[in-house]
Amino acid sequence: MSIRAKMTLFAVVGQTYGGAKAIFHCAYDHANPEDVRFCKATPSGMAEFQIDNPSALELLLIGKSYYFDIAPVEDTPAASTA
Repeated sequence: MSIRAKMTLFAVVGQTYGGAKAIFHCAYDHANPEDVRFCKATPSGMAEFQIDNPSALELLLIGKSYYFDIAPVEDTPAASTA
């Protein structure tokens, strides 16, 4: 099973040690049927990501909404230390 959240980029804050912090909040527009559906599952929340990749930062636009998919990672065998 996976979970999908729809979030809007609220801010991108440059960091003194490099990169930037992207801050997302759950999206909600009562006139948008998709947002109303998402609000039932993710009524509020935020996510912050430290991004130190200029190409990735160029893709982020403040005020634009993005989907976040949450799915479990399958267990993998531990690396051998032979």
